[in-house]
Amino acid sequence: MAEDDLESLPGVGPATADKLVESGYDSYQSIAVASPGELSNKADIGSSTASDIINAARDAADVGGFETGSMVLERRKQIGKLSWQIDEVDELLGGGLETQSITEVYGEFGAGKSQITHQLAVNVQLPPEQGGLGGGCIFIDSEDTFRPERIDDMVRGLEDDVLEATLADREIEGSVDDEETMQELVDDVLDKIHVAKAFNSNHQILLAEKAKELAGEHEDTDWPVRLLCVDSLTAHFRAEYVGRGELAERQQKLNKHLHDLMRIGDLFNTGILVTNQVASNPDSYFGDPTQPIGGNILGHTSTFRIYLRKSKGDKRIVRLVDAPNLADGEAVMRVQDAGLKPE
Repeated sequence: MAEDDLESLPGVGPATADKLVESGYDSYQSIAVASPGELSNKADIGSSTASDIINAARDAADVGGFETGSMVLERRKQIGKLSWQIDEVDELLGGGLETQSITEVYGEFGAGKSQITHQLAVNVQLPPEQGGLGGGCIFIDSEDTFRPERIDDMVRGLEDDVLEATLADREIEGSVDDEETMQELVDDVLDKIHVAKAFNSNHQILLAEKAKELAGEHEDTDWPVRLLCVDSLTAHFRAEYVGRGELAERQQKLNKHLHDLMRIGDLFNTGILVTNQVASNPDSYFGDPTQPIGGNILGHTSTFRIYLRKSKGDKRIVRLVDAPNLADGEAVMRVQDAGLKPE
């Protein structure tokens, strides 16, 4: 949207329009979903002016009103489903990872959480007819887990028919048996993954805001951002806010961070995949003592919660713990050198 269009909103002159754009509010929709306090702080305008601007933007963008269930159903048809390339897991998740939703994967160390983020960073770039979303990926790395070499393994580990369709979609000439062709594909896939390392919780929150800007820049390109991975969501928050005295502040910051991520999903039809650490409950005498970090705030904000646990060898149990429209259940997959594979 052109910057001049913002000046049609009440209280927005050239100077305010510049401030809004510099703060990342370059469209009616991005302003409409902001809170008055947030807009006031970031754009350095009065709170009452911010409220007027937001209300006008909601009218202009036609958001915030009621709609019928049929209209909601029609809108949900725009939601994409990203395949894991594992039939049993895709069936468990109703077709795959949803866009415009937060999917949380939690489990103990070594369960394969980072392997899932890497695999879906590859899968999202596949053509839609092969279960992908034909888009790029943003990867916020808080535990130094991103490895380009792993992306290389997973690209080469795709089925031949998927690889051939992907080569054709990217107009890369050559055969899947040709090393130069495969290396060109790997390099092209890596170019579509935007990685940033988060050094602390405040930096992680800032990177979510930068991710929103990046998604906006790519929205009308051939490779829009269709997946945002945060690995892991809670590591910095857990390390920096220790003890019950700091719990409230930690949860408030985590809540804001989650809503920033959700806003990216809503605005750009992007899937949000976050990994989460766990703790063991020593008071648990029955059942699995493993519990996800983040408390009720993360539990309520996550649309889908997946518990990943180890089994024999390279087997992993994928358990759907919570979803708004799906039954709980389990699926089995393997974590191998070539990526995530069916049992």
